Amino acid sequence: MKVRQILILILFFTGSNMISQVSVDSNKLVRVLSFNILHGATTKGDFDLDAIAKVIVDSDPDLVALQEVDFKTHRAKGYDLVTELGWRTKLTPLFGRAMKYDGGEYGEGVLSRYSFLNSRNVLLPHTEGNEPRAALEITTILPSGDTISFIGTHLDHTRDETDRVAQAKKINEVFSSNGYPTILAGDLNAIPGSTPINIFEKMWTSSSKTDEEYTY
Repeated sequence: MKVRQILILILFFTGSNMISQVSVDSNKLVRVLSFNILHGATTKGDFDLDAIAKVIVDSDPDLVALQEVDFKTHRAKGYDLVTELGWRTKLTPLFGRAMKYDGGEYGEGVLSRYSFLNSRNVLLPHTEGNEPRAALEITTILPSGDTISFIGTHLDHTRDETDRVAQAKKINEVFSSNGYPTILAGDLNAIPGSTPINIFEKMWTSSSKTDEEYTY
């Protein structure tokens, strides 16, 4: 899979208290994974959900944001990928459609160690001819009893930043009213210092400030 910059951004509506509590209370720690699964393909180019599931299990996450997720498309052999991965990883799955594609649907996925209180799928703006994108949100309760929201997304991949800028603004607009601490994770197709990341950082705190390494 193509090497891309993955950033995880955290929005704290409850002030700095939660940050200090998380550092000392393991019940408030959240392990997050963002994974572009390329509609079920591996780095070898084959279709192998077991290999993808193993990466997830080995990472031992509480919450997973999946990008390039197919739902019953021909190229994915008719599989509902996020449900298949949920079964293999023993995590609760959810799919959010960005567009209809190849006899099925294509979009975002979320896997969670915890049950969902609610969810919503927000379609993001895009210019004609570019792929539609979405932001999939779930709300859940941690073992500590704290309620949080988790959003998985995938911004436009083209060289022109126009769609990424519009999508970042839309995410800020929609989720700024969240009543719970919120984690945003995904394949942003943007690097630190770019316009989309600067837009996000007006409202979100980046977890990658001290670890801006590339990933798959």
